[in-house]
Amino acid sequence: MTQQVDVIIVGAGMVGAALAAGLGQSGFEVALVDRQPPSDWLGEDAPDLRVSALSAGTETYLRRLGVWSAMADMRLTPYRRLAVRDDTRHPLSGLLPRARGETVFDSRDIGRPHLGHIVENAVTLQALQSAAMNAPGVTGYFGVSPDALAQTGKGAVLTLDDGSPIEGTLVVGADGAGSRVRDLAGIATHRDQYAQQALVASVRYDGPPQDITWQAFHPSGPRAFLPLHASQDGGSWASLVWYDHPETLSRLKQLDAEGFLAAVQSAFPDELPRLTALGGRGSFPLARQHAQRYHHRGVVLVGDAAHTINPLAGQGVNLGFQDAEALQSRLINARWQGLSLADTAILDDYEAERRPANRRMMLAMDVFYHAFSNRLPPLHLARNLGLALADRVPLAKQTVARYAMGIDERLPEPLARALEKLPGQRLSTH
Repeated sequence: MTQQVDVIIVGAGMVGAALAAGLGQSGFEVALVDRQPPSDWLGEDAPDLRVSALSAGTETYLRRLGVWSAMADMRLTPYRRLAVRDDTRHPLSGLLPRARGETVFDSRDIGRPHLGHIVENAVTLQALQSAAMNAPGVTGYFGVSPDALAQTGKGAVLTLDDGSPIEGTLVVGADGAGSRVRDLAGIATHRDQYAQQALVASVRYDGPPQDITWQAFHPSGPRAFLPLHASQDGGSWASLVWYDHPETLSRLKQLDAEGFLAAVQSAFPDELPRLTALGGRGSFPLARQHAQRYHHRGVVLVGDAAHTINPLAGQGVNLGFQDAEALQSRLINARWQGLSLADTAILDDYEAERRPANRRMMLAMDVFYHAFSNRLPPLHLARNLGLALADRVPLAKQTVARYAMGIDERLPEPLARALEKLPGQRLSTH
């Protein structure tokens, strides 16, 4: 017998689970499909390797879903300051004091208690999946994957790899960068593979959790520090990110724990606290990808299924949550108006909001990537001057901070127009 629902969401990751929870709480019948079993956060002292910098805008959305308190009961770490600095050493570096090639964003400058929170993905996922599965009308299908997708007069039938059919008015692809739903819907992507990869490591250091996260830029890529929770032995945990060429990261992963910590301590800025233990490490490739369209024939994409960006500022998951919130709002309005959830005008409106916003963030991250990943003396001097100037123009700093926090939805018009005038997507089609 075919299960009939309003919306089929494929992908029970953070974005898919958030959308399922929001729709389920709003009275929709939802099928939530994922090949992985539900999350089971065990709360060990060592943190999950995967963490995200959740913006203030994301916090507001998760509070509306009723999951923020559950996340706080597990653990999350607020940060009040964010520092960006150019750590490239070059003969021209002597023209400026080292401290001037840096800008620091402080939540107190915009009257906020914090800029955001560093949260383990396992914590966010546990809270969102629990909320989704406790919402009326949400049915979970775990341990299965999409096998076929067929259009009907009323919507679509998704057949799972165990042979089970599910019929829904709308199918949502929230199944990540390698989205099976996107492929079944025939939606192509533009993709650009970066030369760098990212190594992430959970490390312990002496002292209480810090209230600052920072990124130090090098020609081979940035090195970042993200504070996490206090450890059981009285120290604190942090997540470190080291962007570099695959060969360099491969050598780092082959070091024993003591050798790895020594290499990190030597390569990172002096601001890095003294490291006392390694909790785990791993690496992943970096790519920018954008779907050619966000919806097609009753299928709509959210999160990484629609777009992936360079993770320099940790904005990827925040963009995904913005997708989920925007789509949820439009589906609720469609029901109030008596329209089909797959109505083209509704989905066009969703794409018209989200595609430009996502593209602006993609371009902004690429500007940082290309401007800082080189040793060219003129660019080295220009970016140091730019960081120094940014640190001395309070209004500009506050505006950028509010945008990154998700408080303001748009960049200042001059900057937004400048980004839109940059060359288009230099990406191959897949």
